[in-house]
Amino acid sequence: MIKSIFERLGGEYEQQGDYLIPCLTVPAEEEQAIGIWGRRHLNYLKQYRIVTYTNLFTSGRLNTYLADIDRQAQERSHRLIEDIKQAQSITVLRALST
Repeated sequence: MIKSIFERLGGEYEQQGDYLIPCLTVPAEEEQAIGIWGRRHLNYLKQYRIVTYTNLFTSGRLNTYLADIDRQAQERSHRLIEDIKQAQSITVLRALST
């Protein structure tokens, strides 16, 4: 019997009933904490960018990607707050006294 490309690359099949199902696993990925911005981006990917979501998930890079998005969003948020404070001459003492 001629081997498929999948078998030549080391893939294996599992028989279920009359069908041969490829044995596929998702690569292990280091778990990282994901905040609100990462979870919101995950929902966005699932709703509007399903192919990107599927590619990240099946390659084992989804959690790392979402953690990076979350970190970038938090940094940008802190930077914007600092810029607003400087533009309006807000200091910690003034903010606490008002």
